Amino acid sequence: MTLRVLGVDPGLTRCGIGVVDVEKNRRATMVAFGVVGTSPEESLDQRLLVIATSIDEWLDTYEPHVLAVERVFSQLNVSTVMGVAQASGVVIAAAARRGIPVALHTPSEVKAAVTGSGTSNKDAVTKLVTKILRLDAPPRPADAADALALAITHAWRAGNGTSTKDAVTTGPGSQSLTPAQRAWADAEAKARRAR
Repeated sequence: MTLRVLGVDPGLTRCGIGVVDVEKNRRATMVAFGVVGTSPEESLDQRLLVIATSIDEWLDTYEPHVLAVERVFSQLNVSTVMGVAQASGVVIAAAARRGIPVALHTPSEVKAAVTGSGTSNKDAVTKLVTKILRLDAPPRPADAADALALAITHAWRAGNGTSTKDAVTTGPGSQSLTPAQRAWADAEAKARRAR
């Protein structure tokens, strides 16, 4: 069975969206990607409506099994965090209306899963997403590449690419993981032990 994941890199100005199919052997294939843009000149309600309408279209068109959304994290710019949180809420609600499960992943989880390092920059993420998905050219803009990375991360975290519940683990059976997946699983295990 193939797992279809729709990844969302939320934002009010640019909301990256990417759809990836992942086979049981973890081979990931890009289905579609894009960016929903809104103008800061528009009112907040209209901007959120544009995002809501677009995500509805993506969910109806691609019928994902699960939605992977970047977890909102604290930044110095409170207005940016608020915009990301508002866009995330609209996206999560759209999935909930359809009964589609939602998973939240931090930026460092995504970087670690895709590149093997939780501190990688956007260029490294884009480069590895291009390689993992066997694309001829990098997905642009970076928001779209980030959305694809979120989708890949979730599918790999699901374990065998067919479940949205099982986490990637280390130990027996982990030899089937890619180096990036092993690094991510090791980092996650280390973080759990540190708590």
